[in-house]
Amino acid sequence: MTDPALLSGSDLPRETPLAARHRALGASFTDFGGWSMPVRYTSDLAEHHAVRTTAGLFDISHMAEFTVVGAHAGAFLDYALAGRLSTLPVGKAKYSLLLAESGGIVDDLIVYRLGDEEFFVVANAGNRGPVSAALFERAGGFEVTVTDDTDAFALIAVQGPVARSVLAATHGLGEEERSLDELPYYAATRAQFDGAPVLIARTGYTGEDGYELYVGNDRADDLWEALTAAGAPLGLVPAGLAARDTLRLEAGMPLYGHELSLDIVPAQAGLGRVVAVGKDDFVGKAALESVVATEAPVLVGLVSEGRRAGRAGYAVLGPDGEVVGEVTSGALSPTLGHPIALAFVAPALSAVGTELALDVRGTRIPATVSPLPFYRRTK
Repeated sequence: MTDPALLSGSDLPRETPLAARHRALGASFTDFGGWSMPVRYTSDLAEHHAVRTTAGLFDISHMAEFTVVGAHAGAFLDYALAGRLSTLPVGKAKYSLLLAESGGIVDDLIVYRLGDEEFFVVANAGNRGPVSAALFERAGGFEVTVTDDTDAFALIAVQGPVARSVLAATHGLGEEERSLDELPYYAATRAQFDGAPVLIARTGYTGEDGYELYVGNDRADDLWEALTAAGAPLGLVPAGLAARDTLRLEAGMPLYGHELSLDIVPAQAGLGRVVAVGKDDFVGKAALESVVATEAPVLVGLVSEGRRAGRAGYAVLGPDGEVVGEVTSGALSPTLGHPIALAFVAPALSAVGTELALDVRGTRIPATVSPLPFYRRTK
């Protein structure tokens, strides 16, 4: 299914059902994946720290959603994706990859199993077109129906230590198949919001406990208001994409277009475990099996001292000042107080503790290869 905005020929970014709400809150906007999205409401740091200490409320309705239904739904996803989805228990979620025949990454996504023959696939906004094309094409020969439901849902995320308390206090939200207290990480439950169906997932992209709520577009504003009313006394604040990016970087999570692309195979990005190599067949398997040994760059974490951070595109330097890699994401960590970065470097220089350097606008900044994630919450 093609993006309606493209069908209309419009070059203008799309808006979520909550756009008016964001403008009323004074948000600044950015064009992200073809959508006009709130990048901040007050300050990046304040919103980042709120998620680490209380909770942040995110509009991530730009994400793409697909429903897969049919007797062959599990077998189809086993073939279409890198992971093994047919054995996923009902109510659970799994992180997976959509690969090209070359083994490169078309997108990373989360798959929820909602029934024996029903799956819900969530992809990145900017990759809706390629993911849609791949899923529809790969469905041939399977008894399965694939539906692009992106335009049917709004997606609101509550992330932070008090996220569960916020949901528990939200007026009109309840009637879950499983209680929030019993909902494990990487799982989902059907629920109701004031009579409307809601899917509550617990997956997260910030390194904190949190929930994502999928609701029909016509109820998104009411749900946002109810969450805000319940969460404000607990410290919940609206948070934009800028905070979401520094949070995910601290959590060591890859971002498509930075750490993931068609030119990167899963093992390079540290995602070899996501690929179920024991499956009989899946798109990209032949290409991955043909790789015996490679000198291709691999993804590492880098930490530095001081306040100057490497940014995407900055060179990584070896012991003799030679270029040995490139930063894909970097920031001065708001939580840790020192610069962190993700970078692709030569495999021989990827061991934890290896001393490298960053070329920060002509200045050589010492950096050390670090374990990932940079930040891990206390449970």
